[in-house]
Amino acid sequence: MTKILFVCHGNICRSPMAEFVMKHLVKEAGVADQFSIASAATSTEEIGNPVYPPAARTLAAHGVPCSGHAARQLRKADYESYDLLIGMDDANIRNMQRMCGGDPQGKIHQLLDYTDRPGEVADPWYTGNFEATWRDVWEGCNGLLAQLRQH
Repeated sequence: MTKILFVCHGNICRSPMAEFVMKHLVKEAGVADQFSIASAATSTEEIGNPVYPPAARTLAAHGVPCSGHAARQLRKADYESYDLLIGMDDANIRNMQRMCGGDPQGKIHQLLDYTDRPGEVADPWYTGNFEATWRDVWEGCNGLLAQLRQH
């Protein structure tokens, strides 16, 4: 079982989009039973909140359900519980490393590192462009799944 935790600042836009896209992809590939997938925040601002409505609408428009989500904060113990901790941008990575006490096992990565265009996932909280975020998340999750299936 591969355990993946997607992480962003508030856990209401990018990381839950990645969580639900990845759940959708592994289900479509018939390998959902081989994965445990969740998401978390580096901040406490949105704890308990559902997926941000425009993010939920974007997922729904692409046929990806996202019900039952409640934002939660990353815990130091998550580092031992998950095989991969996937951040959305440089600030997430810095905060994840600080919160987890470093990355001695090399588990912390950025989502777009699994694509041919490494960088930061567009943050729709500031841009309002949820389709750009969708494209980044879709491409990153597909790249991540492809890499995991090779191993």
